[in-house]
Amino acid sequence: MKIDSPAKINLFLHVIGKRPNGYHDINSLMCGLTLYDTLTLDFQASKTTVVCTHPAVPEDETNIAYRAAECFFDALGNSGGICIEIEKNIPVAAGLGGGSSNAASVLLGLNTHYGHPFSNRDLASLALTLGADVPFFIYQRPALATGVGENLEFFKGIQPYPVVLIRPEIQVSTSDVYKNLNLGLTNCEQKLKSSPLDKGFNPLYHLCNDLETVTVSWYPEISDIKRALLDQGALGSLMSGSGPTVFGIYSDSDRAKKAYETLSTNQGWSCFIAQLLV
Repeated sequence: MKIDSPAKINLFLHVIGKRPNGYHDINSLMCGLTLYDTLTLDFQASKTTVVCTHPAVPEDETNIAYRAAECFFDALGNSGGICIEIEKNIPVAAGLGGGSSNAASVLLGLNTHYGHPFSNRDLASLALTLGADVPFFIYQRPALATGVGENLEFFKGIQPYPVVLIRPEIQVSTSDVYKNLNLGLTNCEQKLKSSPLDKGFNPLYHLCNDLETVTVSWYPEISDIKRALLDQGALGSLMSGSGPTVFGIYSDSDRAKKAYETLSTNQGWSCFIAQLLV
């Protein structure tokens, strides 16, 4: 079985507060992208294995896709196995949810193979044990995510804008970003008050990420990338998740393609062009 496993971006990410267990409550608008990893699932395997040629992706039990398979078999009460081959196109550790998407794709693929023993809600509950972003990829629909990201309210007010993404050669630790966030300095809450999302998403008004101030303070290049995307005609630009990937939203595919072609010439940046999955 071959599965397209999509990336996501956070069009809006407001960090509300920190829980005693260290997790953070958020209010985020998440949307998938037409940028995919390809997973090949072989159900003839006697035990669970992961194969991936990307050097940063583990091929042992620490891989989240491996853990997803084991989680599914535990819930099913079945000691089955599966070989998971991952072809990486989504940048790794880039704020685009590639690993979480792979995990959700494994759950969905196994559920299909075994005749849908679990509802999507059941799968989302399993997904949450793997990571806060994984439930979003079970449904693969734009959603407002609250709590630690597990409470999803589907959101219809997004157009299928073209998007150009730039991933600089920077390594960012999500946990370090959250640890260094000053909750008193977040500005996304004010943005929501002045321009609520209930009338639909508008890239001219709503793009906001509370984590951006932390990551930019360490890596000013992120601000340079945002400026470059805007200079190339983006309606708006934002860092996704904890970074370091930055995206620009464009009004039409011709503008996006021109920006992509121009910005791809920077040797220190990996560039991608995609469309919002709405």
